[in-house]
Amino acid sequence: MLWTRDALTAATGAEARGAWGGVTGISIDTRTIREGDLFVALKDQRDGHDFVAQALEKGAAAALVSRPDACPTGAPLLVAEDTLFALERLGEAARARAPDLNAIAVTGSVGKTSVKEALRVTLGAQGKVHASEKSYNNHWGVPLTLARMPADTRYGVFEIGMNHGGEITPLTRMVRPDVAVVTTVVPAHLGNFENEAGIARAKAEIFEGLAPGGAALINRDNKWFDLLAARATELGAAVHGFGADAAAQVRLVSLAQQATTATIEADILGQPVVYRLKAPGRHHALNSLAVLGAAVLAGADLAKAALALQNWEPGEGRGSRKNIRLDPIDPASAFLLIDESYNANPASVKAALETLALAEIGTCETGRAGRRIAVIGDMLELGDEADALHADIATLPEMADIDIVFASGPHSRALYDALPPEKRGAWAETSVDLAPVVGEVVRTGDAVIVKGSLGSRMAKIVDHLSAPRNRRRPA
Repeated sequence: MLWTRDALTAATGAEARGAWGGVTGISIDTRTIREGDLFVALKDQRDGHDFVAQALEKGAAAALVSRPDACPTGAPLLVAEDTLFALERLGEAARARAPDLNAIAVTGSVGKTSVKEALRVTLGAQGKVHASEKSYNNHWGVPLTLARMPADTRYGVFEIGMNHGGEITPLTRMVRPDVAVVTTVVPAHLGNFENEAGIARAKAEIFEGLAPGGAALINRDNKWFDLLAARATELGAAVHGFGADAAAQVRLVSLAQQATTATIEADILGQPVVYRLKAPGRHHALNSLAVLGAAVLAGADLAKAALALQNWEPGEGRGSRKNIRLDPIDPASAFLLIDESYNANPASVKAALETLALAEIGTCETGRAGRRIAVIGDMLELGDEADALHADIATLPEMADIDIVFASGPHSRALYDALPPEKRGAWAETSVDLAPVVGEVVRTGDAVIVKGSLGSRMAKIVDHLSAPRNRRRPA
């Protein structure tokens, strides 16, 4: 039992109707609802009240609603004036009833979800962990994550995102983190801010909710460290930096990268440690410092944390790797597909190209060497600088190791046009149009990375390349 009926009414101030006793989970989506869940009818692009009957048919114990007249007669309900506000109150109650919780909040322009997932793995070896699902980091995702948290949770890891200033403050005040992590600040969502400093100030809002005596862990290599650290200090936080900078308390000592792994030597708050990641790339190495630093600041044992961290791998859309066979029965016919299709900004595209440059390539049937192929979609929400920032990608040093570049989207046309002719694969208006073109070019031994903002729908290309019917084996 996650919440009893009495606890739900006390936490939300809602009125309970019908016959039901308690709930074992919280859901806002009938597609994934489980028997015993409380279904929360939120209003967003669609009105959740339209799905209450379906949720109950699928086994929901009750529904949190604001329009009981839209629900089946006699249905088990919690009736509130505003369902989102009631969910927020439930989240706050969940935080309050977990006195032994060590809460970690993570924000940043890049790497939030990867750090959150790595913390889930790392801390799981030392106690009960509760963490955000997927990228549930917004105005409904954070209270939903809190509301789902069992009272006996030892470590809570909460991802907090934003598109505009002022969005992080109410979320971090719900979480009341003991440790607040800022992975980095780069020009993401730049179209919603006057300048990059505005993004940094918005990220600094995460310190507004720190519990008394809380710690701030900030990227020491980032140019906005001083701004972030100053705000954290104003709010009474103990400030720690992570990175390669000599002044970082969580410091990268050395990094040895292989095609599929990285070996890292670090100093974590005065404790030396050596560990391995199942992912190359300097950005993953730096994020791993944030993971271990946050774990130690939250009271975890460093040696156990470093050992557990070696089990983490990048998730789908965030660097996951697949060997795709062009011939289903011939393992030697494979090419490497690196899926970075979930998100993109200038810093993460640079990191993706570095990862591709490290990837091993093979040979095809004719003995020709495999190629490193980048498939890049639009980086969104960059404002007036969008085309210039896309064109800048063509000048990155990492591009020297890339053989072919495909581009998708109106802004990525600027990237494509800035490339030297010998690197141009093709450009298309949409990912759907580009997918078959890439599929015709890829051959055995290639390494392919697909990168773009979620709205660019670059996962369509990943799906196309992964589907056997869309792959051919070039002669």
